[in-house]
Amino acid sequence: MSELETKLAKLHEVLEAGGLEAVVLRRVTNFAWATCGVASYVNVADAFGVASLLITRTGKCVITDNMEARRLQQEQHLVEQGWDFEVAPWYEQGGAIQELTRGMPIGADYPLPGAADLEPELARLRRTLLPEEVERFRQVGRASAEAIDAAIMSIQPGWREQQIAGLLAREALSRGLEPIVNLVGTDERLTQYRHPVPTDQRLRRQAMVVLSGRKWGLVASVTRMVYFGRMPDDLRQKESALAHIHAHFITATRPGRTLDQVLQEGIEAYQYYGYPAEWRQQEQGGMAGYQPRELQANLGEREPVMVGQVYVWCPSVSGMRSEDTILVGEYDNEILTAIPRWPFTKVSLRGRTIDRPRILEIT
Repeated sequence: MSELETKLAKLHEVLEAGGLEAVVLRRVTNFAWATCGVASYVNVADAFGVASLLITRTGKCVITDNMEARRLQQEQHLVEQGWDFEVAPWYEQGGAIQELTRGMPIGADYPLPGAADLEPELARLRRTLLPEEVERFRQVGRASAEAIDAAIMSIQPGWREQQIAGLLAREALSRGLEPIVNLVGTDERLTQYRHPVPTDQRLRRQAMVVLSGRKWGLVASVTRMVYFGRMPDDLRQKESALAHIHAHFITATRPGRTLDQVLQEGIEAYQYYGYPAEWRQQEQGGMAGYQPRELQANLGEREPVMVGQVYVWCPSVSGMRSEDTILVGEYDNEILTAIPRWPFTKVSLRGRTIDRPRILEIT
């Protein structure tokens, strides 16, 4: 079966299991998943788009208004996918779903009166990617890595954090990515804030740049750091420790382990390398996909790691952070956001060598 046919078959199984006749998908995550990568939003910050999907046991249609229908039909190629369209004027959108599902037992991924809440089940469907999604994710990861690399290679001391963020946004958008997370921190702000939203502070020595880039609904996350001048010894020590901690997270993320087991190994690595309390200062990552965190790693989270899943780990110590997006393969993990020309620390662990990015030192 094609990707679309496989996903529709999974949705039909959900309907059958719940004794339902239809499901309504309004969340941008589920819309992108069900349509193999179509964007249903205008405002990139919206959780709910400008169109909904109605899937029944015998058909499928897009419900939207006259402003959006042509773009979704033509540029997003939903007609080619075989979707019917239910189009109403923008000022008469209220009752389309109710009319089309009257008398049916239905489910939805948002609070819809009378509908069963199917979002937990839909979130589970999104977690393991099909081969077509994996290939798209590789492209998203590669583009995100290229964008952050190009941005960092261009910045100079004296630039405001907001200027750096603007450059990163330009590099992302020029590659077809939406920079849905765009963080920049410099100098002392890096020891004060784990998520440094860009300000007008000017870069003197050190900068951290964070990107979550979205395309086809899939989100890849990556962090890199730069230092102008000779790094102090305490920062080099943190760099080395963090490289080893991150390597533990990556190599532990294999089938047969659960999310909390991976997190526990990371916590033990923090302790072993001399930073036992730092893991408490920031969430450490988890499963990615159609959201930066499809499922966050927490103690007690027993979700099993499976082939075809994507994870983002972002260990940090005060003033420094390491982050990449990885794909769990059948025999090994693949780093989707690797930057080949970046300086690396080679970490030997579990019989293999893991390349972990260093701070780019510009003297």
